[in-house]
Order: sequence, then C-alpha cells, then structure tokens
Amino acid sequence: MRFAIGFLKQVWAGLLVLLALTAIVGVLYPAAVWGVGRISSGSSEGSPVSDASGCVVGSRWIGVDPQVAAGEPDPFFHNRVVGSVANDDPFAPGDPAAALPSNQGPSSEVLARFVEERRAAVAEREGVTPQDVPVDAVTGSGSGIDPHISPQYAALQVRRVAAANGLSEDRVRDLVAQYTEGRQLGFLGAERVNVLELNLALGLTAPGCGAASSGE
Repeated sequence: MRFAIGFLKQVWAGLLVLLALTAIVGVLYPAAVWGVGRISSGSSEGSPVSDASGCVVGSRWIGVDPQVAAGEPDPFFHNRVVGSVANDDPFAPGDPAAALPSNQGPSSEVLARFVEERRAAVAEREGVTPQDVPVDAVTGSGSGIDPHISPQYAALQVRRVAAANGLSEDRVRDLVAQYTEGRQLGFLGAERVNVLELNLALGLTAPGCGAASSGE
C-alpha cells in the first residue's frame, strides 16, 4: 500500500512538471517570441517596402539592383555589384534567393580581374575616371545582396540620376543626404544609403508595379 501511494505521488509530480513545461515551452515562450517579433512593424515579415501606390517593391534588408534596357536612359541609383565566379561574370544579376558572395580573397586573380572590369564599367556609366570609383562600387558585400551603398558611391551617381529624372543635381544631393543613415549606435559601422528607399524617393517603381517614372 505504501509503495502504491509513493508511486502515485511520483506520477502526480511528474504530471505537474509536464504540464508546467508544456505551458512554458509550448505556450508562453512562443507567445513571447511572437510578441517581440512585432515590436518593430514588419520586421518579422521581412520588412517589406511599398511604393506610393502600396505595391510591395522589395525588402529594406535585401538589395536588388534595378536594370534598364541597353541604350535607355538610366534613372536609378545602383546597388553594389554581384558577380558569378562559376559563370566567370563580374556583373551577374543579383538573385536574392541565392544570397551568395563570391568567396574570393584579396590574392584572387579572378577577384582582381572582376574589380578592374567593374571599375571600368562604372566609370564609363558615370562619366568619371576609374580612379574616382569608390571601392564598394566594385566589390560585392559579404551576403551578396547588401541593400546599402556608401555616400561616396551615391554621390558618384548623382549627375546621371539627376539628368535621367529631369531634376537638379542639388535636389538629388538633398535626397541622398536625407536617406543617408548614420553609424549604428553612433560608432559602429559606417554611414550608408539604402538604394531601394532612395529610388522610391525619386518616384521610381519596380517592375510589376507600373512603368518606371520620375517625379516628386
């Protein structure tokens, strides 16, 4: 009899522990994670960015470089490049689903060639000398889909963007300054410009959300 009572007490204690852990791990913890994920609006949903019409055109954290047809005026600010070592292409279109860097180190001859080809292409596009092209314009980010560029790279593109959009260079510079983000916590990282948000400020939309147009 004493054994049976002791056994039932152990079963009851185990059942209470099971119920308590189920409530904590299966209900309270998931609810807390869900709640924290919604402190910043949209953060748990990929931080989507919409244009003026409400069409989702991308994510704040994923850079997709806008492209125009050959020979057409180019009104966009451009992201950092994405290259494909496998295809020997220094200008491979970025694929957000891949999110792969080239993994080429400083001693890589492939990377050195890519950098020179990119520098020449960017210099020609912006009408400057190759020496004026900043380093982030010719090197990919660690993720391969960095949504930001340096203020220096944005400044390099101001003249072309202003001409293609029918705006003054001063107006475009003001927009660049407006969308330049400071260092994290005031001392981490470097100043940066979110290309997607800057293009939207120019009135430019993404494919599928209407034809690209400029305006204020």
